[in-house]
Amino acid sequence: MPENRGRKHHQDRVAETLREEIGSMIEGELSDPRIGFCYVSEVILNPSAKSAQVYVAVDSAVEDIAKAEVDTVAGLEAAKGFIRYELKERMGVRNIPELSFHADRSGRFQARIEQLMDRSRKRQKNTVEPSPPPEQKAPAE
Repeated sequence: MPENRGRKHHQDRVAETLREEIGSMIEGELSDPRIGFCYVSEVILNPSAKSAQVYVAVDSAVEDIAKAEVDTVAGLEAAKGFIRYELKERMGVRNIPELSFHADRSGRFQARIEQLMDRSRKRQKNTVEPSPPPEQKAPAE
């Protein structure tokens, strides 16, 4: 059993290193105009470490976020060879996993769920109005 735990720990460390290095490349070294303001939210490494899925979250302040996500992923896919080469140089390893980039929409979905839950809470509060308190009679002196 300890072998699996050690392997999992190693995969977690590699995935975290990939996340940090790809994030720093996106911030400063990639000059493709299609890549908008974004960050790497998660890297999921395949158990064989031959491939990795890189999830990129795009800034939600953009006017057309769906188009920005598509453009950013396309720009990152185009720069995949450069990114893998740089990762190999920086990490000093022999094999770099094959990367596939995906838009991370979980933050947007979570915000939408929160918005719907708040709306539901307000509706429940309005329909269940508290009954007025019973009138109290002043004590006779």
